Amino acid sequence: MKRIVLITGGQRSGKSSYAEALALQSAPDPVHVATARIFDDEFRERVRRHQERRGPEWTNIEEPVHLGRFDFTGRTVLVDCVTLWCTNFFFDLGESVDVAREALVREFDALTVHDATYIFVTNEIGFGGVAENATQRRFTDLQGAVNQYIAARADQVVLLVSGIPVTIK
Repeated sequence: MKRIVLITGGQRSGKSSYAEALALQSAPDPVHVATARIFDDEFRERVRRHQERRGPEWTNIEEPVHLGRFDFTGRTVLVDCVTLWCTNFFFDLGESVDVAREALVREFDALTVHDATYIFVTNEIGFGGVAENATQRRFTDLQGAVNQYIAARADQVVLLVSGIPVTIK
């Protein structure tokens, strides 16, 4: 049986820790799919801390774009995070919101066609003010559209606020 959970919230709100605990409650051997591209030393350190938090029971996969090529039937899969996944498509596809959204939806649908438990972590960047530049505003449009697409298909949506989970759906 397929189950989709979306964990959303602001930066540093506790989303990843909450999602990791949820995945471990669901399966003794979850899969962690990292969508990040390492772009500087500070970010490399953040990624290292995330990796260090997970133990040997995790299967770790690094894939910045093509999540739909995996078949995780019967597994619990944590995708962390949708925001970085969107970033990769957005810049790879010339900052076109429409083209990136279509590609992300195709990958999401291809990934979630299999019976598995999927936990997606994303940022709710729309809580902030209106961005000062057009690129950021276009990216916010993309992120919002993709979050809405996933949330509409999710069985459960949880908002993390200062480390506290609030069930939305």
